[in-house]
Amino acid sequence: MHKLFGLTAVALLPLLMLGQNATTTPLPTTPIKYVVVIFDENNSFDHYFGAYPNALYPTGIPATTAVPYGESPFVPLPGTPSVNGLTPVLNPLSSAAPFRLDRAQETTCDNDNHYADEQTAYNSGLINLFPGTTSGTGTGCTANLSMGYYDGNTVTALWNYAQYFAMSDHFFDSEFGTTVMGHQNLIAGQTHTTSVATIKGKVANGSVIANVEAGFDDCVTTANGTPVHMTSKNIGDLLNAAGVTWGWFYADFPQSANSQPIATCPSTYNSHYAPFMYYASTANQHHLPPSSVAAIGTSADQANHNYAITDFWNAVAAGNMPSVVFLKAAKPQTGHPSDSSPLAEQTFLVNTINQLQQTPYWNQMAIFITYDDSDGWYDHVMPPIVNQSNDASNDTLAGIGNCGTPQPGAYLDRCGYGTRLPLLAISPYAKQNYVDHATSDLTSVTRFIEDNWNLGRLGNQSFDGIATSLNSLFDFTDAPRAGRLLLLDPNAGTVVSAQ
Repeated sequence: MHKLFGLTAVALLPLLMLGQNATTTPLPTTPIKYVVVIFDENNSFDHYFGAYPNALYPTGIPATTAVPYGESPFVPLPGTPSVNGLTPVLNPLSSAAPFRLDRAQETTCDNDNHYADEQTAYNSGLINLFPGTTSGTGTGCTANLSMGYYDGNTVTALWNYAQYFAMSDHFFDSEFGTTVMGHQNLIAGQTHTTSVATIKGKVANGSVIANVEAGFDDCVTTANGTPVHMTSKNIGDLLNAAGVTWGWFYADFPQSANSQPIATCPSTYNSHYAPFMYYASTANQHHLPPSSVAAIGTSADQANHNYAITDFWNAVAAGNMPSVVFLKAAKPQTGHPSDSSPLAEQTFLVNTINQLQQTPYWNQMAIFITYDDSDGWYDHVMPPIVNQSNDASNDTLAGIGNCGTPQPGAYLDRCGYGTRLPLLAISPYAKQNYVDHATSDLTSVTRFIEDNWNLGRLGNQSFDGIATSLNSLFDFTDAPRAGRLLLLDPNAGTVVSAQ
């Protein structure tokens, strides 16, 4: 093993080990044999990229080699494309304008991302009610907080990844709403279940509209949450049917003693961040550890595809990386306001991506970084409403009970698309310094996995059926650039080595 920025990085493995899963994994339709989805928390596009690619220090002085306030300098590469970002004058009817948060303001209050409140903030497309509707209002919260945004002097690593790889500026949450809804849309393309029709304030017309807990999880009881059983198919079901290895690797996922129900459920564990635990087919109800390192990612493993992140790195070190990997950071590193911060998130992202680039899997890998929801942070782009709903109790986009007129038989309370989110594609095949403007959503990531292994669609009114492909972020016509690497500093987010 060797060291990278103080962490043990995976040493280069014998290339022969890459074929370990070849007997069970179908050939992909692109050169990408390994997909890694890093799913972070609660940030809108404007909150992280609204000023891209122009970063200013608090004094208004353009970035130089000097680093006032401990901020990292950011200077865009020549020819960097513009994004649909913030402008000096936006929404004059709003009670507050967007304002810059500097690196010293990395820790903020949490905002309001409830299903109905986010719709209200968009106010029939005027997008002028964020300050009074979604801003955090607890003790010590910054006034009109939801209008705040960071730039490349704080979210430096993300901006550098955008410089050397590809990003989208028209990628949306599949629905308005919260963490559980984002996670369910990522893995199942929807939030509808036939197990329960109504739980006040949580489930309406069979659709999840707020955070509920995993129903197949020993860590969840009616005393500490609202357990819900999801009944649709999820991407894990499709991957299992095709024999593609996969896993959800969550840093705070506790594991029990072998073959025994879990005895300790630490407060850091959050079933919202373990979305496959909501399904009978893909849950690891007793939090069993993997049967062996060789079994990680396979359907024969007693852990049933739900793991700690340490299990992922063990599998990589053994030459047994699953084909599809979902990575979830520990609570302090997800980027979630109040629980985490952009700088803590940056440390996790950079350490993880630096390490992945130094494995022999890298030349056949695509990494997606995106988010489960917006946290109610302002974004100035009105999302296209591709799924309508008219529930008088919960829909508010254009007045009470109005998020458009749904088709007959359509599941209600899934108004979307929701707020615009960041999306980055990091790969030797990703276009460099490229911004994609095509409309896409969380389930476009799902669709990329489906299409790459010919899995088909999830069905049952799932959003992947209408999702746009993400192939435009890549160039699959040529071999990847030999040795294409971007190693960053995990604290500053600055470039250490670019090849």
